[in-house]
Amino acid sequence: MTEYVERLPVPRLAPFVRTVWFQRTGDEPYVQRHLPTGGVELHVPLGGRPRLLGPLTAARLEVIPARTTLVGVRFHPGAAPPLPVPLDELVDQHVDLADDRLAEAVAAAASPEHALEVLQARLPGKAVDPLVAEAVRLLMPWHPVDIDTLAGHLALSPSQLRRRCLRAVGVAPKVLQRTLRFQGFLALAQAGAGGPAGLAADAGYADQAHLGRECLRLTGLTPRELLGGSVEECACGHDHSASYLPFLRDSFKNRRLGVPSLAR
Repeated sequence: MTEYVERLPVPRLAPFVRTVWFQRTGDEPYVQRHLPTGGVELHVPLGGRPRLLGPLTAARLEVIPARTTLVGVRFHPGAAPPLPVPLDELVDQHVDLADDRLAEAVAAAASPEHALEVLQARLPGKAVDPLVAEAVRLLMPWHPVDIDTLAGHLALSPSQLRRRCLRAVGVAPKVLQRTLRFQGFLALAQAGAGGPAGLAADAGYADQAHLGRECLRLTGLTPRELLGGSVEECACGHDHSASYLPFLRDSFKNRRLGVPSLAR
């Protein structure tokens, strides 16, 4: 058994952070499947060393030891904490951070919820390249666009856009677009927004088979396997609304989801 709780970030971090969370494993080790989100994650095990999980291009499996508590931050694409190396060198990598003060402060927290507060209080705000932020916005599945058109809209050549994305996001625009399209499907599924064919179309896939191929490529699982037996709704037992509500805030589906609040 494992406990996993997501929260929206504090308002100060909302422009940079999508979700914060904590996780506690039970008496057995837990195999965690990290999925591509387009952004960087910061993981801080209580009593352990902070780690950065770079942008993923495929699922990454990690065995979390038994009786472990950790807190984490999931950053928006193009936003990240101070990095030890260029972002494109962190793609598909886990890197330990030599930040003893952060580790000690989080370990001293009285509870996982308090540890999340401590972690967020210590995160610096970082200016996001406005051009990259606009590129990320237009690469969301709710705004279908090809890369050449996007580059022209931003007054860049395709090669300039690629270099800018590699530096700020870690991956090329097309890779980010595919990742965000899959995240769109996942958000709609977790929000209970419809059946398989409708979800595939609304997320920008050609058809349900296209969705299935992309899901296998990015996660190693079929959509049904990934969502715990139901393609229409995540059945893992965890509340993912703190992840999918901010992701869906600009979606054309907002008015049809019946979601009470899309506040960050």
